[in-house]
Amino acid sequence: MRHQLSFACEGAALAATLDEAAGTTGLLIVSGGNEVRSGAHRGMAMLAQRIAAAGHPVFRFDRRGIGDSEGINGGYASSGPDIAAAIAAFREAAPHVTRVVAFGNCDAASALLLHQPLPLDALILANPWTYEDSDEEAEEPALPPASAIRARYWSRLKDPKSLLRLVKGEVDVRKLVRGLSALGPSAAPAAPGSLPARLDRALAALTCPATILLATGDRTAQAFADKCRPSAIPVERLASASHSFAGEDAEWLVARVVERLA
Repeated sequence: MRHQLSFACEGAALAATLDEAAGTTGLLIVSGGNEVRSGAHRGMAMLAQRIAAAGHPVFRFDRRGIGDSEGINGGYASSGPDIAAAIAAFREAAPHVTRVVAFGNCDAASALLLHQPLPLDALILANPWTYEDSDEEAEEPALPPASAIRARYWSRLKDPKSLLRLVKGEVDVRKLVRGLSALGPSAAPAAPGSLPARLDRALAALTCPATILLATGDRTAQAFADKCRPSAIPVERLASASHSFAGEDAEWLVARVVERLA
């Protein structure tokens, strides 16, 4: 059963929902962008419902200035107090919960990293946001990262059908060589004060287990893979371009989340 409730954060009343379940490990869903509790195409509301059906309570909330919550929207960069207040509200609303695992997609994943330490037992970070512009209305670059384009070129070269086209002379070899050479070397390490570097430091300093989920065809995920080096954190990849794991990809996301709540 889903309940509507509210909790306080620095003088503002924040709106939330609790999907009840008997399990002692709960899932806190942190919204990305200016997404409200219903989620992109109701995806997060459906995720909450399915995780609760699997036996785990789920808490979801609108941060300050978003949806039904009071206050000023300061973006993900200032959402630390909102997340901390939500964790406390979750534990109060579901006192049988002994472990809280947080899930965030896009800049919600980055927020969970940037605002550590938080009283959480594990993190599930999907397609973390690495673009430097803090304006959440900003669009992604028109082209994917060079590493993603390079990987696509090489995958085509290893494809038997593409090789057959090459042998038959159906591929412009000079154009292919120019395209690969124009990409240049792999990306240099991020500048120390950049968002990717800050995320790398946060990943290295984590005191709780974490898992990174990437949709390999999504540009935000590609940028993270290109700019960040989460060497000690397991990364699971889905061959999809769906940033929010919509449609059939939701099955994969639910399975990954349930695994980490077990």
